[in-house]
Amino acid sequence: MKYFIQYGALVTGALLLLSACNTPGQNPDADLSSRQDSVSYTFGFLHGSQLANEGIHEIDLDNFAAGLQTALDEDTAEIDQMQMQQLIQSYLQEMQMAQMERQAAEAEEHEKEGSEFLEENAQNEDVNVTDSGLQYRVIEEGDGASPSAENEVEVHYTGKLLNGDVFDSSRERGESVTFPLNQVIPGWTEGVQLMTEGSTYEFFIPAALAYGSTPPPGSIIPPGAVLIFEVELIEIK
Repeated sequence: MKYFIQYGALVTGALLLLSACNTPGQNPDADLSSRQDSVSYTFGFLHGSQLANEGIHEIDLDNFAAGLQTALDEDTAEIDQMQMQQLIQSYLQEMQMAQMERQAAEAEEHEKEGSEFLEENAQNEDVNVTDSGLQYRVIEEGDGASPSAENEVEVHYTGKLLNGDVFDSSRERGESVTFPLNQVIPGWTEGVQLMTEGSTYEFFIPAALAYGSTPPPGSIIPPGAVLIFEVELIEIK
């Protein structure tokens, strides 16, 4: 029930944000002429951000404002506390189920797209396929040692989706990355062990060897996505 306890009782200023408008995407003008105005707006914005971060966007602002004002006036709510808890629990469960269904449908779509890509990509003469289904292409072969899964390795990399969108890149950040090879996605653990120091490979990683249907929160990686990484193995630590 963190929506009700994050800020204790919501402050009156949230009404400035909510009661003036009930149309999604149309924000009311805020009057920030005093410090109290700004504090009030801040409480309203932070609470709205919290709801939005949880994926709750369909709020009836009139009823939200009515409940807020009732609490601030210390009047008796029209719904008792037990009912409120049950309402929120059931609502969040419904949201979670709907999200899981959407995610499963999206994963199925991307897995189909990825499967078609990998099948076609495997026909290229310079692409190798391992028993696990990992595909790779040698861009430049080094002459150093190969790591084991227990090693730490220093790499540069760029990660892309099938449409070419870059979702992560140490090169763009201008700083290499060092990590234990057994603490990354399976496609990386397997693939980097095929490399030698000084090598650069391109990996085509099926979803089952990447993030499956649960990509990292906040990432542009969709569920079920094939990932393409260009990896330079700089050094085995």
